[in-house]
Amino acid sequence: MRIWYDAGTGKHIRYGAAIGRRMRGLGHEFILTTRRHPDTLPLAKFLGEEPIIVGRYAPESALSRLEESLKRQIIFCRIFGDRLPDLAMMHASVECARVAFGLRIPLISTFDTTHAEALNRLTVPLADIVIASKAIPQQIIYSYGAKKVVQFEGVDEVAWIRNFKPLITFDFRRPFIVVRQSEIRAVYAEGIRDVTEEVARKLTLLGQVVYLSRYERKSRRGLIVPRGFIDSASLAAQADLVVSVGGTISREAALQGTPSIVIKVFNEIYVNNYLASKGFPIFTVEPEEVIGYAKKYLGKRFEVKDFLNDLKDPVDVIERLVEKYVREGSF
Repeated sequence: MRIWYDAGTGKHIRYGAAIGRRMRGLGHEFILTTRRHPDTLPLAKFLGEEPIIVGRYAPESALSRLEESLKRQIIFCRIFGDRLPDLAMMHASVECARVAFGLRIPLISTFDTTHAEALNRLTVPLADIVIASKAIPQQIIYSYGAKKVVQFEGVDEVAWIRNFKPLITFDFRRPFIVVRQSEIRAVYAEGIRDVTEEVARKLTLLGQVVYLSRYERKSRRGLIVPRGFIDSASLAAQADLVVSVGGTISREAALQGTPSIVIKVFNEIYVNNYLASKGFPIFTVEPEEVIGYAKKYLGKRFEVKDFLNDLKDPVDVIERLVEKYVREGSF
């Protein structure tokens, strides 16, 4: 089969690469597309992927977002117009969802960001099937208009963290703390104050702080700000502590035994609470509690191999669905 996956962010690139390896191994043609974004192209190159680049991330305004999304949709129509994919896959790609729906391409969607209301409303109803962690209440997924939901005992990040070996060794002075800036330009973050830089400065009293900024790689006094690409999964594996507002890096760290502090900014992040309940070192706290938790867990390593082995790989779920579709022509 000819399978298309559209990746909009760094997480999607990792997910798409993991799915692509499996699909290619099964003999399927796998087409990976992405957009210009600070996290996508460097990571794709690092992972050995050569995606088709279509458009760019344009968060400057509501108009720029809409215009760029429409441009991407038109380009996809031109790319696939003469030879449609047999199957499409995504993780909340508005353009993939709309084009797959319009061209009648069956669509598989993964899902884990319950608070991304705008994206979910535009994508979930157009997917033929949604794959999500059992951590997420089914009624939430169906409330966005899902047709069919398949859940698994795990989280998305298991797809690339299981059997992961750091590909880069870092020589930061110990202890070193990684702080990931909040996604300040996402629609779901509008009106929410970014506290990560303020927290990072306070944490310099406990160790060297590596601040992973999202868009501006400018120097920040007292913080190490990498100017180029840095592999977050390898960094999280070697850090003494990871602090974020709850995104991918928080789970990448916890799944590898690195203590991960999540600053409570968004509504409940079900997948983080799920990992905590399974024994992984991920702690959701108020901003004023970060320093206390950092002092308690800084430098402690947690043995999580058995916990990780108990979780399911979502790529296995996707593989079974693809096999079913090949056999029966439906999910």
